[in-house]
Formats: sequence, C-alpha cells, structure tokens
Amino acid sequence: MKLKMASLRSPKNSFCLAFLFLAFVQTQVLCYQYKVGDLDSWGIPSSANPQVYAKWSKYHTFRIGDSLLFLYPPSQDSVIQVTAQSYNSCNLKDPILYMNNGNSLFNITSEGQFFFTSGESGHCEKKQKLYITVGNASAAYSPSYGPSAMPETSPSYPTVFGTIPAPPSYSPSLNFPVFMASAIGFMVCALLGGIM
Repeated sequence: MKLKMASLRSPKNSFCLAFLFLAFVQTQVLCYQYKVGDLDSWGIPSSANPQVYAKWSKYHTFRIGDSLLFLYPPSQDSVIQVTAQSYNSCNLKDPILYMNNGNSLFNITSEGQFFFTSGESGHCEKKQKLYITVGNASAAYSPSYGPSAMPETSPSYPTVFGTIPAPPSYSPSLNFPVFMASAIGFMVCALLGGIM
C-alpha cells in the first residue's frame, strides 16, 4: 500500500492555510494606537484648551494591547510615568518610566490606572499631565480639575486634514483566542481532508 504525500497546492490545503492565516490575523487587529491629545501633540496645554489631556482621556476606552503615542520635540520635553501621589503633587523625582525621544510609545500590558506627566520642571503644574484607566480598574481615583467642569459632549477639533477616524469599538465576542481559532481550523482541515 502506497501513501500519497499531500500537496500544499491542492485546493483543500490552500483553503485550510487561508483559513488559518485569516484566523491569526483577526486576533491581531484588536489593538489600537492612540496619539495622545489627537491633533494636539504632547506639550503644555493652551489657554484656550487647558484641560486637553483630561478631556482626551475621558473620551477614549483603553484596553490591554493598545498603546499611547506621545509626540513632542525631544529637545524641549519628555514623558514620565509616575504614581498617583506624584501625579497629584507634580513630583518629578523617581519616575516609574522615563521617555525622552520625542516619539515615545507606551504599550498597555495590564489593567489599572496609569499616570503620566511631562518630565520638564513646571510643565505638570500647567496641566501637562495625563491619567488613564485600563479595563475594570477601580475608579477610586478621580482627578479634580477645579471649577471648570468638563462638558458631556466630545471635544471639537479643527478638521484641517479631514475627519479623525474613530477608534474601533470593542466587542467581547471578537476576543477569540488564537488557540481556539487554530483548533477549529485544524478540525475543518481534517474534515475536508477526509471528505475530499
């Protein structure tokens, strides 16, 4: 009895490989990179929009796998991740993380509360700071922004370059583990292999 070696170019194998490829790709597109401040780069907020970072974080939902992109002139600024206490007091000493390349990317790898401020003296006091919550982290911390309460509507940005695309909405049903997609793919391939 001779066994025939299956060719990878056969229609059934091509279908199975395409299915597995799409399953793997689908699990990788659920992350989003956020440019901190959207059209406003990381810098001291203007007098016209002093709460730009507080408003910005309020209108975004962050998840594990997302990342924050801080853009700024590296010769004039930096970004530091700090504790809640350092965030409130604008204490720049002993940061958790220090980034100063002007194109700083912070990858979100866990749920929780994250606090960022400029590493330059005096910038934090001028509201160049950001607080975000990821996942089901406790909302015990609620930053106080004084008498100017934030509006309930989304901030309006000038559309110099066209409209700003909205981040993809998150649906738990899309969170399909890779190993499950692989297992289903192999079962489909095995069934097709037995039928064809």
